[in-house]
Formats: sequence, structure tokens, C-alpha cells
Amino acid sequence: MPLRKSWVESANSPETEFPLNNLPYGVFSAGQRNHHCGVAIGDSILDVTALEDAHMLRPSGDAKVFDSGNWNAFMELGPEVWGRFRNQLVGLLGESADSFIRDGCRVALVAMTDATMHMPFKVAEFTDFYAGRHHATNVGTMFRGAENALPPNWLHIPIGYNGRASSVVVSGTDIRRPWGQLKSPDHAAPAFLPCRRFDIELEIGAIVGKRSDGPVSVASADEMIFGYVLLNDWSARDIQAWEYQPLGPFQSKATATSISPWIVTRAALDPFRTSTPPREVPLLPHLHEPGPMLYDIPLEVSLQPRGAAKASVIAKTNYAEMYYSAAQQLAHHTTAGSPMNVGDLLGSGTISGAGRHERGSLLELSWGGKEPFTLDTGETRSFVEDGDTLTLRGAAQGDGYRVGFGECSGTVIAALDASDLPYPTMKDA
Repeated sequence: MPLRKSWVESANSPETEFPLNNLPYGVFSAGQRNHHCGVAIGDSILDVTALEDAHMLRPSGDAKVFDSGNWNAFMELGPEVWGRFRNQLVGLLGESADSFIRDGCRVALVAMTDATMHMPFKVAEFTDFYAGRHHATNVGTMFRGAENALPPNWLHIPIGYNGRASSVVVSGTDIRRPWGQLKSPDHAAPAFLPCRRFDIELEIGAIVGKRSDGPVSVASADEMIFGYVLLNDWSARDIQAWEYQPLGPFQSKATATSISPWIVTRAALDPFRTSTPPREVPLLPHLHEPGPMLYDIPLEVSLQPRGAAKASVIAKTNYAEMYYSAAQQLAHHTTAGSPMNVGDLLGSGTISGAGRHERGSLLELSWGGKEPFTLDTGETRSFVEDGDTLTLRGAAQGDGYRVGFGECSGTVIAALDASDLPYPTMKDA
């Protein structure tokens, strides 16, 4: 699909992440506009809350859906309304729009540089998966050896765990280093200390936009997905190492999960669909795919230390590396009968490629801390240090245009001082 031309000139640049082909959804504040729903177009935001008030956009007839400060009410209207609304936006912002429409939209345009972004939707529940084969193989090799890298079930089902919806935050939110129980092989007992091996995970999150009350097929699951965000699953590796047996991650994953401010819709990503990899072990019927379920989305991770003039790109990979698609993950999630709700968020799992420079976590990049990597500044890293800003970026490349998510960024700040905790702590062991 070629670039769709808009009368908003900045949307026609091959460098922008927000052409007319994209039209992602977010929530912003600017001046007197407080937590308004908006659509990114070029270097601007179209205030759809204002257009709804002006009766230029009414996806639900007389009822308002954009006055709640998030996109959940709109999601609940269902896929048919999502499609009609997108077509309306293309009509309003396309180069064929008449002068009356353009004038009405111009007063609803806000410069991105003047806006503060907020969480684009209210997260109902959060599930994170472990569905990248290169990541699972790397981590398994580190801890169990190459011959036992993948658990016996890994090639049969998308493995996941239920995380904390309450700690999902929008890009730009500072991330405080957590305290937790750490167990060193050199000490007989655990100690309660600030995390020493804080990490990130490069992921893409799928947002459920349609409720289900029972099992669904992969095809139906795909239709339930409203859109996608970049997702950073902040991970305390030393806390995780002590707690994860026998029930898996708990406090090590509860600190924060950062997401990009823009929801890129499934419709915008459709031209970039690609297939999951060939299966060496056949999947059971409930995971069979009716067609390409992944997306070709180049991704990168950068790290900028406090005071550094620029960030260092530390990893580049692609969402197409995943072994299981979001639709497969969602379909599998429903097999036990638990309802899926509007606003549920599914993390893809860490996205890594085969090469060292394609690894989506510092755990992999430094091989468990044994092989520190060097930044452009000359500094080395094994894990995230206080003051470091980690940024995820991703954009699918079309014919003369890009479809992107905006940055997913967070700066790590120091752990709470021991005197600020509501209980006594042990001395550093």
C-alpha cells in the first residue's frame, strides 16, 4: 500500500511515524484540553473529544464516548464501529477533504510539542508471555544449559503469567528501582536490599477490545484485538532468581510496565502481516492459524546514561521473530473459560533475534552479567543503573511511509532510602 496523502503536510513526510496510513489513538493534555482523546497525524494531534463535542465525529450516535479520558468506551463499540470511525478519520484528514472540513479540523489540531501524553486506555488485566524463541533459548541456556534450554512445554503452548495492571504506566514515567529479597550463592540466607540486576524487556503489547465469555479461535481472537503498543516489562532479575520457583515471576515483575502513548490499530498494521515460523512440533488445533498473524515491525532499544549527550542504540530486532502471535496467545488464554475483558493487555514476551545485537534484554546482551557491553560513551553496562533512560522504538516500513508507535521511554531513579521504608532492613550482606 502506498502513502495516503493528507492535507496535513507533515503527515506526508517519509520520516514521520504518523502518516494518514497510521492514525493511532492516544490521550493528551494541552492548555485547556485536559485528558482529551486524540489521533496522531504528522506532527499534530487531532482532538477527537473536541470534534465529538462539535458533532463532527459521533461514532456512537448521540452518546459521547470520548469524554472519559481514555479509549475504553470506544473500544466497547466493537470492530464494525472501529472500521467506520477509521474511514471517517481518513475522510476528514485526507487530501480530498473540502475546505469546510479542513477548517473544522484545523481548530482541533494541537502541536505534539505542546502536548503531555497520558495512558491511552484503562488496563483491565495484564498478562505477560514468554513467546520469543531466541529469548527463551538464551535465558534457558544461561540457567539450565543448551541441552535443556527450552522447557518441555515451550514448543506446544504460549507460556505466560498474570501481572499487575495497576503498575502499567505511560512512556515518560520515571521508574523507581525496587527493593526485594535477594539470595546470593555466597550467603546462606536471603537479604532485603535494592535490586542490583534491574533489566528491561523489549515487547509489543496487544490490547483486547472485545469481550469474550468462553473459548475463541485464533481467527476470532485476532478480530478481538483493538491495537498494539510498545511495551517494556521492567524486570528485577535478582529478585526473580530467588522467587520464581515453583510458581514463576511475582515481585520481580511488579515494579512497572511502560507502554508507548499511541495505540496503533490492527487495521494500520494489516499491510505488514507476516507468518509465524515453521513448526518443528505440530501445534494442537486450538492454536492453528488461518493466515499470517505476526507483523514485520523493526524495533530498537537505546540507553542514555544520566548526563550523556546522546543515547546508544544497544539492540535492533523485529516483532516477526516471535514464535507465537498475539492472536494465538489470546486464543490460548481463553481455553480454560475465563472471560477476556475490554482493556486487557497481553505482553508478547521479550523479542530477540539470533545475533547478539538483536537481544531484547540486558540479561541477554550481557549474558547474565558475565559479558558487559560498551556504550557509545565508552561506559559499560551489565544491567540498568540509576539515571539511565531506556527507550524502545518501533515502526513498520511501507512504500514511502512509516507506521510507528512513538517512543516507549523510562528513566530509572534510585530505590527508596531504607529510612523511608515502613519496616527495618538488614545491613547490606
